[in-house]
Amino acid sequence: MRHRKQGRKLGRTKSHREAMFRNLVVSLFEHERVETTEAKAKELRRIAERLITKGKQGTLHARRIASRWVRDPRVLQKLFEDIAGRYSERPGGYTRIMKLRNRRGDNAPLSIIELMPAGTPVFKTSKKAAPAEAAPVTSKESFEEEAVEAAAEEAPAEETIEAAAEEAPAEEAPAEEAPAEEAPAEEAPAEEAPAEEASSEEENAGDGEEPEGQKEA
Repeated sequence: MRHRKQGRKLGRTKSHREAMFRNLVVSLFEHERVETTEAKAKELRRIAERLITKGKQGTLHARRIASRWVRDPRVLQKLFEDIAGRYSERPGGYTRIMKLRNRRGDNAPLSIIELMPAGTPVFKTSKKAAPAEAAPVTSKESFEEEAVEAAAEEAPAEETIEAAAEEAPAEEAPAEEAPAEEAPAEEAPAEEAPAEEASSEEENAGDGEEPEGQKEA
């Protein structure tokens, strides 16, 4: 088992492997893209991105550490003055690997490793729907309190409906009693009856007095 063993040996000794990666990293910074096998490209990415981070620091100590890998002074100057300045706003991911084809002969997968374009990275927004918010967990006591509050809110609504139903017939009652107020107007002729009776009594009285006058005559 290969526990806690980083990196790929690539069928080479340590000195051969380090010399190969020194040549690859110089070629990458000089031409800004290299075509190699997929395994070598993945190992080269680790070294190249660490050297770019050293170039962003810009100190003398960082330059001396980078010179262990970049043995060409012209390429080393390009790393610290040009390449590191492109990625001042990028927090990482200075290279990318694109798969090409399988090599004829040994069928090894080939890839291109190249430097990313300058500027701030643009992140793609995911098109997945936002996850539904989980319903809050309510205890038995809170559920009972909510039920009591809901019942208290419904009780005034029912009382207002009953009060409105009781007031509606009370308002209609005066409209039905209106004809009762007109009744005295129809009874007015009944009050004229005593006047007619009084006139008839006077006539009778007049008829009764004539015989007395005749008697006096």
